[in-house]
Amino acid sequence: MAPDAWTQAQAAWLARLQFERRYSAKTIAAYGRDIEALAAFARPLALTPGQIGADQARRFVAALNRRHLSARSVAQYLAAARAFYRDLGLEPNPFRGIRGPKGDRCLPSDLPVDQVQALFAVAPADWWDIRDTAIAELLYGAGLRLAELTGLRLAELDLAEGLVRVRGKGAKDRVVPLGAAAATALAAWLQVRPDTAAATVFTTQKGGPLGARAVQKRLASLGRRRGLEGRLHPHRLRHSFASHILQSSGNLRAVQELLGHANLSTTQIYTHLDFQQLARVYDAAHPRARRTRRADGG
Repeated sequence: MAPDAWTQAQAAWLARLQFERRYSAKTIAAYGRDIEALAAFARPLALTPGQIGADQARRFVAALNRRHLSARSVAQYLAAARAFYRDLGLEPNPFRGIRGPKGDRCLPSDLPVDQVQALFAVAPADWWDIRDTAIAELLYGAGLRLAELTGLRLAELDLAEGLVRVRGKGAKDRVVPLGAAAATALAAWLQVRPDTAAATVFTTQKGGPLGARAVQKRLASLGRRRGLEGRLHPHRLRHSFASHILQSSGNLRAVQELLGHANLSTTQIYTHLDFQQLARVYDAAHPRARRTRRADGG
């Protein structure tokens, strides 16, 4: 059976993401699933990609809503659809201007500074502790994404200069400084790291590359052993890195560069975190704020 117009268009777009944009396999697979959902909606209507109009685009959004998807999930489908039409040059883009339902914005949960100190206050007790502490120090000390950490290679570490070269989203490199604590933890790990052909910095005890799921499990366990409030996970350490730097410096552009965000709007979520901290201080200290709460029965 010859491939239909949707299959051909999907293949062309995903190939472009792979070879031109150099997206990760995980990202490409996610985009593929999103566009396949649009294709599954359009095929029973006998509509090719070029025959989808704004009315059909709105009907697609309605169909997603009937599946009781979260606002964030619907937004991801719409973002994929807009990119699909834009990259393939299919005009007019039927998804331009189409908006999904508004949802509550989930602000990241950062670790208070005292809990960061508690996390690193205990000296590593064994081989796994040495490795896990180095992972946590690097995530917090350099603001890495989970995929960036698991893909990090030995050649990209420069402990003498206190630098790490990171391959981020879209195969974009950035150089991030390492603090003294992170460099010390990494040096301790490299002393006990297995003598292996694996090029990645972090490995299993047998010398194989350490996977993302293993990192998540080990960090959750580390957080419990250190008595932290809430679950410790890689993204929480990255959020804490960004939030603490912004609170201290107020330099949003610098945080954008350190995190490897393509757009400043992505980084601006941390200004909301900073404002929340200011609001808490205001509510706790300002006499008029206290009177307002009592008048409201709070």
